[in-house]
Amino acid sequence: MLKASVMRKTAIEWLAGLAVLLALPGANGQSSLKTKQDVEMRRLSAESGCDLCHSLEHRPQTGNELLPIGPAWKDVGKKYRGQKDAADRLVQIVIQGSGSQDRHWSGKASGATMPPNAVEISEADAEKLVRWILSLDKASHQ
Repeated sequence: MLKASVMRKTAIEWLAGLAVLLALPGANGQSSLKTKQDVEMRRLSAESGCDLCHSLEHRPQTGNELLPIGPAWKDVGKKYRGQKDAADRLVQIVIQGSGSQDRHWSGKASGATMPPNAVEISEADAEKLVRWILSLDKASHQ
């Protein structure tokens, strides 16, 4: 029987591969990701397990569909971009998790809090990912 850590690593590697495939040009020759950085950050997010709870864009809910666990990154970027110390605060939330008082994504995400992720992602990689997230939803990413 496989250990849970081996199964989780395998699932994360599979998701990383899927993220790379999704970044490849589609039938129309267009890619949903615009830059090398976009592809690198999507790969990092998949390898770190971020994609298990977050997506790039908010998907409108229909019928009885459940909300995603975490907010879409474009929503995070839009909410925090331009705020003083936003990158530092978000990196700490990624690494340490959020407290129960941080339930501010009502109607956009079903997760009550973000768990600590220091084991899954280094602080340096979390900073790269957060800075990319804060750059999203600008003209170059639409």
